[in-house]
Amino acid sequence: MKKRIITLSLALFSLGVMNFIYGQKVEEIKNWYNGPTPGMNTEKAYSTLKKQKSTTVIVAVIDSGIDIEHKDLQGKIWTNEDEIPNNGIDDDNNGYIDDVHGWNFLGSPNGENQNYARLEKTRICADLHAKFNGKSESDISSADRSDYTKYKQLLKDIEEERNQNLQALEQYKQLEQMLPALKAKLVERLGENFTEEDVQKMKPESQQDMQLKQIGVYIASGQLTEENIKEALDHFRASADYQLNMEYNDRQFIGDNPDDFNDTRYGNNDVEGPDALHGTHVGGIIGAVRHNELGGDGVAENIKLMSIRAVPDGDEQDKDVAMAIRYAVDNGASVINMSFGKAYSKHQKEVYEAMAYADSKGVLLIHAAGNDGVNLDDNPNFPTNEYSFQTKPLDMYVCVGASTRDKKHLAADFSNFSSRQVNVFAPGYEIYNTIPQSDYKILQGTSMAAPMVTGVAALLKSYFPSLSMKEIKDIMLASAKQYKGTMIPSPGTGESVDFGKLSTTGAVIDVAAAVKMCQAKVKK
Repeated sequence: MKKRIITLSLALFSLGVMNFIYGQKVEEIKNWYNGPTPGMNTEKAYSTLKKQKSTTVIVAVIDSGIDIEHKDLQGKIWTNEDEIPNNGIDDDNNGYIDDVHGWNFLGSPNGENQNYARLEKTRICADLHAKFNGKSESDISSADRSDYTKYKQLLKDIEEERNQNLQALEQYKQLEQMLPALKAKLVERLGENFTEEDVQKMKPESQQDMQLKQIGVYIASGQLTEENIKEALDHFRASADYQLNMEYNDRQFIGDNPDDFNDTRYGNNDVEGPDALHGTHVGGIIGAVRHNELGGDGVAENIKLMSIRAVPDGDEQDKDVAMAIRYAVDNGASVINMSFGKAYSKHQKEVYEAMAYADSKGVLLIHAAGNDGVNLDDNPNFPTNEYSFQTKPLDMYVCVGASTRDKKHLAADFSNFSSRQVNVFAPGYEIYNTIPQSDYKILQGTSMAAPMVTGVAALLKSYFPSLSMKEIKDIMLASAKQYKGTMIPSPGTGESVDFGKLSTTGAVIDVAAAVKMCQAKVKK
């Protein structure tokens, strides 16, 4: 049973950005990210902006979709004024019919939606499988040897990961069956409303008691509930059935050729899609209605969210990412939030060219660093600003790590980092904000940290429209709160590390300081 508990803990962590923080009172953490240090000092910034007028800024959210009917996002959704809704005509001649609030690159013209997708390594392995399946090393020419080696390694990795996830799936099935009986035993021993402290005080008299205490801690803290067991079951089923399944067709509802970047007329205008939890949470962080006492407040006040659905349950296709970036730029976005990433990329140049297009148009790209607790110098997270063929970094790009509200553990333990590739940290832990059906939840991940910075960029552009997005980017990084010399547990390993070495700035975004710097700049 002890081994199962350890596996459960790792399995919960493997859910990445979908990890929930249980056992917390919402009021304890609600809007902490907008508060004083180690929050972003957003409220302090607004207090200095009371006498200034703002302009509306369009923010594109490339994600799983946004619930545009959410009560806390009313008035915050972008509308394409040049498109007549639901007339089946491409009124603005931009190539997308009835794209009133954005576009869905994961749908078909008849309204079907692609929800699941393979991991990129699974897609790459499937392509190589068609070429090398059944062949031994002696059959491989010298020209194909590198691809063959890559194929065998990917095949091994996929099989190992799939087996691990199938084991986790079985463990969660057992836990699902055991949970009612375990709860009943704990109630019998400790009473109906037992707490984590009550469980810790238990004095086991047998191995069975010890196991009950171990599991009881998870139950009392809220880490083991019917809800998160169901989420884990869904996660590991999706991994086995779709993400790591080489035979799964993850374009079956879309119908395009994902390797043909000239095949651009695909998708539909369903900007919410079948599972918009992630994208709705991201959108809320950027711009949920402020101070309405409903849920978490957005960072930026005067914004419009353009929903671009391109991120499935699995790895996003490079083609969809490139098309989404170009769509956002061509339709007036000033900032693009990209809370996604993957370890492999088949079409790196095409994605880079789309990013360079945004760069040339002065549109700022904000990308999440990823949630593996690793150094990006050794473990790439695509898209990146360090492609091997790049001659210099793009100006209009910011990579964001996740910080917490605990200065002693300032970098979230899951956050990726790099003294070269990650530019700054922002709150990404214990974040309470919008999810579909006008509801709210606490989520964590660099996926939550990126929209913090996106919101700050939009806020600054809104109040200082004369500044370019490049100037705003530079100000955000220059004004960020410095923590160089602050020793903390390193993400991934827990070893002591200087926070200043985890990003190019060694800092956490500070809105008040950024506003002050913007005010000084426009007065010159």
